[in-house]
Amino acid sequence: MSLRWEEEELQALRIISTSNEPVGSWRLAEALTKAGFPTSEATAGRILKDLDYKGLTQKMGYKGRLLSEKGWGRLRSLEREKQRRSTGEEFLHLLRAHGPEELVELLVARRAIERETARLAAGRISPAEVASLAEIVARHERHLRDGVLSASDDADFHRRIAEGSRNRVLAAALDLIRHDDELTPALEYIRREMKGTVASDHARILAAISAGDPVGAEEAMVNHIDNVIRDVRRFWNKNPGEAETPPAGTTPATK
Repeated sequence: MSLRWEEEELQALRIISTSNEPVGSWRLAEALTKAGFPTSEATAGRILKDLDYKGLTQKMGYKGRLLSEKGWGRLRSLEREKQRRSTGEEFLHLLRAHGPEELVELLVARRAIERETARLAAGRISPAEVASLAEIVARHERHLRDGVLSASDDADFHRRIAEGSRNRVLAAALDLIRHDDELTPALEYIRREMKGTVASDHARILAAISAGDPVGAEEAMVNHIDNVIRDVRRFWNKNPGEAETPPAGTTPATK
């Protein structure tokens, strides 16, 4: 297996970042080879010189290199981009396996249940649970700013609202619908690609629940799910080769 040019920098930065001492060309070549990417010492030396030129490493005399502050930032950026590409590939595989219609049906079912859990939570949730929801929203916003895909933030937010509704049947129904944990990352990826408004949607739902406004909470939740459905359809239109647009009769009614 050989290194693709876009992976070369990431692999080298990873190796240097995990070393307890400066890394020279011989150690880099050895580590890359062990990782499954056969590399000569000369090639490793070229890689290190390129990292030096970009300001991603700092030379420690003849001992080798350590990552610079810029190098650590570049490593985090490359890791996020690799995760994004990987998630996208997984999603496209998932979409072909499940079929686009299943994703729409899932969202329609969620909308029917979650409009009620949001309405009930606005009158029943405890102050401590509201504070927990606020922490989840803040964490999700940080992850979005940093470019981190974190489907668990979205799942936690909706689960906490269901628990706050104090209706065990609705909470169990939602848990059953969301049972396929692979679909949540798929939705997260779609909304990221379509630049969806998930963070602001969640903030509006939280604001209504915090204010004890059942009608406002229900409307905010319905609007949120409608926005997700809109983004899913836009994604399909943008990627016609990966999924077929659902029949017209399956289009969810708007509120």
